[in-house]
Amino acid sequence: MITDFRLKVFKTVADRLSFTKAAAELLISQPAVTRHISELEKQLGVPLFDRCRGNVSLTAHGKLMLDYANRILAIYADLNDTFADDAGRPAGNIRIGASTTIAQYLLPGILASFRRRYPEIDVELANGNTEQIEELVAGGRIDIGMIEGKAAGHALHYEPFMHDELVLVTSASNSAFRDDEVDMATLGRLPLVIRENGSGTLDILTEALARCGLELQSMNIEMQLGSSESIKRYLYDSGAFAFISIQAILDELAHNKLRIVDTDGLEINRSFSFVTAHGNYGRLPKLFKQFCTNHHNTKL
Repeated sequence: MITDFRLKVFKTVADRLSFTKAAAELLISQPAVTRHISELEKQLGVPLFDRCRGNVSLTAHGKLMLDYANRILAIYADLNDTFADDAGRPAGNIRIGASTTIAQYLLPGILASFRRRYPEIDVELANGNTEQIEELVAGGRIDIGMIEGKAAGHALHYEPFMHDELVLVTSASNSAFRDDEVDMATLGRLPLVIRENGSGTLDILTEALARCGLELQSMNIEMQLGSSESIKRYLYDSGAFAFISIQAILDELAHNKLRIVDTDGLEINRSFSFVTAHGNYGRLPKLFKQFCTNHHNTKL
């Protein structure tokens, strides 16, 4: 495999902001990490890290260098993929990022199957909201993202792979509300729990409500929380409501913890999408995308 180990050392320190963690991850000594960084700084003639009282941070030159390192290492990865033996077992490393709902409810099963099928491919997973995953892709810190929001980055490539639906749910034990359906006027008065700003789920919900003449800001927002899991647990012990992916509540419906309330005149459909940088057509990202698509199709 062709690579630049010194660049890999720099990137690992930059990602972890720790010489100790980088050494453990790379299976080399901490003095070796320090030596590689010092040589790189000497070659460039600028400091790449600020080291103060045990804390490590990137300098302005370090942030610029990280952008170059990500792009150069991606080119090396693409080079190695291109010249890999097609008859051999795929091997290497793939960096995946997934927004919260996908990371929690879809990916675990997919990754377990992927690992069984391709044991020589190492997977790194980052998660965050849609906006954060797009930033990681744009910065070259991950090879492929999986998001649940709308396409926002014009410099990125989006490819839908699965349909999803947001449904209104409340606790199955919510004795104060027993209706099976609400109209738009009633919906505007219900206490809602919503996702955090930057969430793809929140963006989709805001647009869908606007099409029905409702402004999210004027609704009865009781709480904002950072994941579907935290929202579900909040609902268990409250009389609140939330719009959640149907993928995230299958167990709760089966065990009668949550129930769906139909919204008259409101359907919120969306697509889960792959997001990559334009021109990022590496062998392993393509392999992973195809595997996810095939895995989903076999479940239909």
